[in-house]
Amino acid sequence: MEAVANAVTERIAPSGLMNPEQAAQYLSIKPATLAVWRSTNRRKLAYVKVGGQVRYRRADLDQFITENLCNAS
Repeated sequence: MEAVANAVTERIAPSGLMNPEQAAQYLSIKPATLAVWRSTNRRKLAYVKVGGQVRYRRADLDQFITENLCNAS
């Protein structure tokens, strides 16, 4: 499963940083949802600004997924 995730990530963002559209695709949500989360702080999802552009690290997206697991034992 991890090999598949790595292949998808390499296809989406070979540099390791994802733009909001790529990050939204990775999380299976809409880019507008990420924009709302950033502007309202509704969800704690780390991002970085590079040259005025928003970017997400895969490690932060993976951590976000892990922290938001429901019914995990």
